[in-house]
Amino acid sequence: MLLPEQIKRHATLMDRMAETRGLDMEEQVLRGHIASVDVADAVLSCTNCTNPEGCAHWLDRQQGQANESPAYCRNTALFEGLLKL
Repeated sequence: MLLPEQIKRHATLMDRMAETRGLDMEEQVLRGHIASVDVADAVLSCTNCTNPEGCAHWLDRQQGQANESPAYCRNTALFEGLLKL
């Protein structure tokens, strides 16, 4: 069972990754490009990441937007789809 701290940590990582890719997930929901439940699913997908420490370090090293997510990111397809809209 996931602890609230784990969910919060991965929600932060997922949101940071989206922002680094040039996406504001809240704005995507407001525009109707994605449902809130799908954002929650993205967070849950992130909780299954095999490299959350590496993700945090990767995000810390980014300056500005990144053209791609790390290979281990479980939400790459979601981000790519939203970026095409």
